[in-house]
Amino acid sequence: SAVASPAAGTSKPASAGTVAVASSNLGDVLVDAQGRTVYLFGADNGTKSACSGACAVNWPPLITSGTPTVGNGAATSLVGTATRSGGEQQVVYNGHPLYLFAGDQKAGDTNGQGVNAFGGSWYALTSAGNQVTATSPSTGPGNGY
Repeated sequence: SAVASPAAGTSKPASAGTVAVASSNLGDVLVDAQGRTVYLFGADNGTKSACSGACAVNWPPLITSGTPTVGNGAATSLVGTATRSGGEQQVVYNGHPLYLFAGDQKAGDTNGQGVNAFGGSWYALTSAGNQVTATSPSTGPGNGY
C-alpha cells in the first residue's frame, strides 16, 4: 500500500538519483541529473541523515527509486544509498548523504554553500566526495572581514 509522503507539497524530482560533476563558481562540484548542486550536511553521522521535517523541506534529500546512476566525472565506486527514517533510499557519495537546496533556483546555483542551518553546516562536494571549502560570492554577511 502506498504511504503519502509528508513532503508531498515539495517538488521532488523523480529520478534514478544521478550524480555527475559540473563546473560552478566553486569549481567542479557534484550535481544531480538536472545540473543542480548537491550538498552534504555536517551534522550527519556517517551515512545516517540528521535532516528531517522542516530541514528536509529546505534541504530535500536526493532520493532514488533504484540504483543511483553516475554521470560525467563522478566515481561509481563512491556512490551508494542509505535508508532514511521514512524508508526512502537516499543517495550517498563518499559516505555523505546528498541533499539539494530549496534556495537554488537553477542549475549551477550554489546558494547553499557554507550555510549554517538545522544544527550544522552545508557544503557542496568535490568530485572526490569531499566538502568544498571555497565560499560562494553570493554568501551573505557574517563571514568575517
